[in-house]
Amino acid sequence: MIPPPRFIARYQAPAGRPADGFAAVSALLMRALAAGAPPAVSAAVVTSMAEVRYTGAGGWARLPAESADPVEATGSTAFDLASLTKVVATVPIVLLLHQRGAWSIDDQIARWLPGAPSSPVTIRQCLTHTAGLVPHRPFYEVRGTVAGIREAVVAELAGAAGGPVNYSDLGYMLLGWAIENCAGDSLDAVAGREIFGPLGMLSTSFRPSVRRTWVAATEQSAQGRGGLIWGEVHDGNAYALGGVSGHAGVFSTAADLGRFAIALLRPGSHPVLSAPSIELMTSGQAVSGADVRGLGWRLGSTSGWGEWPDGTIWHTGFTGTSLLVAPSLGVGAVLLTNAVHPARRRPAEITELRAGFHALVLAAL
Repeated sequence: MIPPPRFIARYQAPAGRPADGFAAVSALLMRALAAGAPPAVSAAVVTSMAEVRYTGAGGWARLPAESADPVEATGSTAFDLASLTKVVATVPIVLLLHQRGAWSIDDQIARWLPGAPSSPVTIRQCLTHTAGLVPHRPFYEVRGTVAGIREAVVAELAGAAGGPVNYSDLGYMLLGWAIENCAGDSLDAVAGREIFGPLGMLSTSFRPSVRRTWVAATEQSAQGRGGLIWGEVHDGNAYALGGVSGHAGVFSTAADLGRFAIALLRPGSHPVLSAPSIELMTSGQAVSGADVRGLGWRLGSTSGWGEWPDGTIWHTGFTGTSLLVAPSLGVGAVLLTNAVHPARRRPAEITELRAGFHALVLAAL
């Protein structure tokens, strides 16, 4: 029998108001952990004044196995961010290169991919998921090498000419390689040097080098990989690419993502991006029904997360992660889980937890 998971929370009341609302956030997260869905959670709420209004973490980074004891999750546990990689690493680097004049986001992306077929698709269209690319292909199943996967993904440009919003990992895989060609260095090196380091995100990286017990485990025997996925990226294509890709692969903590959010909430003093770059990133670029896109980020409807104000940006990750930034409230909210450990559950479970978490955070504010 697994003992009940421990959960530790700290919260600070907004000026002139009680902190009772954050107790409801903790209660929600503790109920989810007690039910084992997800096994582990780490959350943070920060403000533009660099205040940490709320932190909460607990559960099991790794559930017990026949030959191993469970590993407890804490506020220092790093989680596989999955598609949050797109907005935490890839988008900021693309904008930084645009800001420096190294390229324009309206360049055809094929220009930055030697050997790519001619295509009108631009960097901006890849950022907004309007390139006309398919959402996903399991390249790891049919291409045995990094070079083979890259060749197959780049070849997809031959049939792409733009279109409505259609969320695609392929566009961000292309952006990752384009960054490397423009910056003259590997994506993980550029991310560490230009984004994570300047923002003080010292526990954030591709291919985490910390002890595995500091990382939340994900799925058991997924995508043809034997054993537990632990300390390495969950996404099959990113794994086949060596753990580094523009669409997935970054690991981080709630505290580090809180630092990332605080920087966005203070555009006049962001250590990497200019205020015009942040405005460009967070302004509406493409719309398809309720799916409103900035550069990478979703805008508008927050899928039942509460009535967050206009200008709020947000994104989610397949492993059970999410990041929301509300500039008009001066608030950022981070929710990290390993919801696919040890196996994938009903999507509704993490959807409901995200909705409840964000609605209660908004009420507490």
